[in-house]
Amino acid sequence: MLARDVMTAPVVTVTPETPVRTAAATLAARGFTALPVVNDEGWLLGVVTEIDLVRDRFPRDIRSPRLEDVSEPPPGATVGDVMTAPAVAVGVTLDVVGVVRVMLDEGLRSLPVVDGERVVGIVSRRDLVRLLARDDAMLARDVRDRLAMVSAPGRWGVHVDDGVVTLTDPSDDENDRHVATVLAESVPGVLRVRCVHETG
Repeated sequence: MLARDVMTAPVVTVTPETPVRTAAATLAARGFTALPVVNDEGWLLGVVTEIDLVRDRFPRDIRSPRLEDVSEPPPGATVGDVMTAPAVAVGVTLDVVGVVRVMLDEGLRSLPVVDGERVVGIVSRRDLVRLLARDDAMLARDVRDRLAMVSAPGRWGVHVDDGVVTLTDPSDDENDRHVATVLAESVPGVLRVRCVHETG
């Protein structure tokens, strides 16, 4: 699977001129953790996250002990004042394994997906967890649908166990097995594919 296969699209974006409160309301209403920040052409400029929005936003409680009285500048009013830039992003053709690696290495909960410079989607940890949650019956149905696009219905035996697909075929054609494996691997939620020749 590639980033474009698992991303959420169309993506909700904001601009540097978007008020912080508007961005916060969007995150709260949609259940997102971050929003890509784009210019008028849709090019990625940065990302605004939950922590960007809340940083320095709340006043100290007068009951809280203070070691020193430091004058703090007022927090920014627009997304451009608080966003993280440059943003870490991934391309549409990056393998999901690479997407997960970037998330782990960078400690990110979501990643914008770009085609060139233009933002086309976003991948979150929730998107990836949702794929893992797809049950075997649903995966088997989707694999059969993919295989039916290039071969006779029912030609392939499809068995799915805990996200691992086993394909069986009475024909002994290495090229067909390769195509079938690639198609099955492209189904969101499939973890691995075995393709075997059915004998007898």
